Amino acid sequence: MNIALIAMSGIRTCDPELIEMGLTLPGFVERGKTIASLPSLGLITLAGMTPPEHRVRYFEIKDLSRKSELPADVDLVGISSYSAQINEAYALADHYRALDIPVVLGGPHVTALPEEAAEHCDAVVVGEGEASWLEVLEDCEKGRLSERYGSRNNGFDLNDAPMPAFDLLDIRRYNRLTVQTSRGCPHLCEFCASSVLLSSRYKQKPIGKVIDEIDKIVSIWKHPFIEFADDNALVNKSYWKELLPQLRDRRIKWFAETDLSVSEDEDLLRLMRESGCSQVLIGFESPTPAALRGIELRSDWKYRRFSDYREAVRKIQSQAVTVNGCFVVGLDGHGPEVFDQIVDFVRETELYEVQITIPTAFPGTPFYDRLKREGRIFEEGWWDACTLFDINFEPRGMSLEELSRGFKRLARKLYGEELTNWRRETFKKNLRKRARDRGGVTA
Repeated sequence: MNIALIAMSGIRTCDPELIEMGLTLPGFVERGKTIASLPSLGLITLAGMTPPEHRVRYFEIKDLSRKSELPADVDLVGISSYSAQINEAYALADHYRALDIPVVLGGPHVTALPEEAAEHCDAVVVGEGEASWLEVLEDCEKGRLSERYGSRNNGFDLNDAPMPAFDLLDIRRYNRLTVQTSRGCPHLCEFCASSVLLSSRYKQKPIGKVIDEIDKIVSIWKHPFIEFADDNALVNKSYWKELLPQLRDRRIKWFAETDLSVSEDEDLLRLMRESGCSQVLIGFESPTPAALRGIELRSDWKYRRFSDYREAVRKIQSQAVTVNGCFVVGLDGHGPEVFDQIVDFVRETELYEVQITIPTAFPGTPFYDRLKREGRIFEEGWWDACTLFDINFEPRGMSLEELSRGFKRLARKLYGEELTNWRRETFKKNLRKRARDRGGVTA
C-alpha cells in the first residue's frame, strides 16, 4: 500500500492581537514556534514500524496549503491532530473520504472524543498508536477496517518501541528532533493534556533503544539538538544517571521538560551540564501558592513544593543550564494581581526564559470535566480555542476582560526588549561571576 501520514502541525491562536504580538515582540511564543517546527514523533514512529512492503510518506499540513498539493496516489491516509487543529483535520479527512481513500484518525483529541472523530473517518485509533497500527494496516489491506482500534487501557510496551523513521525527514527544515524516553507522568495535573491522555500509566523506554535513536539522528545530522519529548523527563534519577554519560560521549545538545526535583541532586545536575543540556522547562504554574492547591490531583505536589521554587532555579542555572519557567495565567486562585506577581518572580529568580499560557480546557482532562460541571465552558465543541493562548472558559478570580488584557500586558512586559535582554544578560553575568569565584572559565 501507498500510505500518507499527515501531521496537523503549527501553532494556532484565535486572537488577532496575539498573532500580531507574536510577530513584533522578541521572545513571545518562541517556545510555541519551536513546538510548531517539530516533526510529529508519533507519526514517524508509526512509519518506522510499518512493514517494508508498504511505501510510507510523511507530510506536515503547513506544507500542503492547497488541495492540489495533497498527495492523491495513496491507499491509506493517517492523520494525527491536537484539539486546536482538529476541525482542519476533519476537513482533510472528509476530502479524502470523498475520493474513496480510507482515512484513520488518531491523537489526544481523538482518544478523548472517538465518537466525534468517527464521523469524519473510516477508523479511529484510541490511545497509543503503536499498539494498533499493524492491525490497522492488515485490515486495510483486506478492505475491512474496523471503526475503532485500541484503548487507553490497552497500552504499548516500550520494550518493543520501534525506531522512528527519521530518514523520512528533511533534516534541514528542523532546528531540533525529538526522542522519547518515557510516557505518562507521576504527577496528574488537572489541566494536563499530554501523553497521560494516551497512556494510563508512567513507563520508561529501555536506555539502549534511546541511544539507538540518538545514534540514528547523529548519523544523519552532524551536530543535532535533541528535544526529549517526555511529559516529565529526569524524574527517574537512576535511569538518567545511566543515560547521561552516554549522551556526553555523543556531544549533542538537548532540552527536556521536567520538574524542580532535579535541583535536589548535585550529581544529576553535573551530568546534565556535561552531557549537553541546554535548557529545562519546568511548570511552576503560579508565582503564589494559593493557586497551586488542588491542581495536582494525586498529592498536591506542586503546592507542597512552592517554597523550593526560587532555590531550585538558582541551583539549576548555576550549572549553566537555563530554566524556562512556565506559568498558567488565570487559574482559579489567580486575581488581577497575578500579572505583576509573575514579573516579580521572574526578576527575583533571574529566570533565563519564561513561558506564559492560558488555562485551556482540553477534552478528556479533569479540568474540562470540572468546568463543564460548573457551567464555565463558553461553547461546547469550540476546539479552535484550545490553543493555550485563547480563553474558552469563564475565569473565577477575575473577569474575562481582565484576564485577556492582563495576559497581553504581561506578554509585552516579559517579552519586550528591556526585560528579555535583562534576563539573558543577568544569566551570563552570573555565570561569569561563578566562574571567577571557582577560579575557572565560562563555557
